[in-house]
Amino acid sequence: MPLNPLLDQRLLKDLLLVLDLAGTFVFAISGAMLGVRRRLDIFGVMVLSFAASSAGGIARDVLIGATPPAAISDWRYIAVAAAAGLVIFFWYSPLSRLQTPILVFDAGGLALFAVAGAEKALAFGLNPLMAALLGMLTGIGGGITRDLLVARTPAVLQGDLYAVAALLGAGVVVVGHLLGWPVVPTAIGGAMACLALRLVAIRRGWSLPVARSDEDQG
Repeated sequence: MPLNPLLDQRLLKDLLLVLDLAGTFVFAISGAMLGVRRRLDIFGVMVLSFAASSAGGIARDVLIGATPPAAISDWRYIAVAAAAGLVIFFWYSPLSRLQTPILVFDAGGLALFAVAGAEKALAFGLNPLMAALLGMLTGIGGGITRDLLVARTPAVLQGDLYAVAALLGAGVVVVGHLLGWPVVPTAIGGAMACLALRLVAIRRGWSLPVARSDEDQG
């Protein structure tokens, strides 16, 4: 028996909020950890934390007309990003012992944002192809902004299976939407697919073909 449309809308709204806030927290941690590693002051760490956690979501909301973007209109996003930034700034040493911490947190944020971006795009009536692409953009936007702020070439441009992993997660959500699968299991499946591909690619060193210049051949 199908759910009441009002309950369906409430469920989707709550799911999007949870995914967005979880992604915000995880990406904020990755941004703050990179800021500490680059020896930024507390203001720099907080800026990097907010930029990493919010750039993708802001780009998504602007493109679908959900303005003002949730990241700057809802205090919870800023609070979550600030909390993550402060935790990392003052307690970085214990967390730094984790294996490849920035990459792991970054992969988690990528998965959550890719799924949230695709779900929100579908909720705003975008066609499936554009919803998948917007989910990918939501996932990679924060990482690109974070890396550019510290003058580092973004991972998405270095051959890593980064955007591809985000597109996989968003694609699972879109396929589930087209086939009428339940929203929550589909979102979890999409996030797990993205996370698994990204972590396996990091572990095994998988990457996309990289362009070769004349200097490489000489």
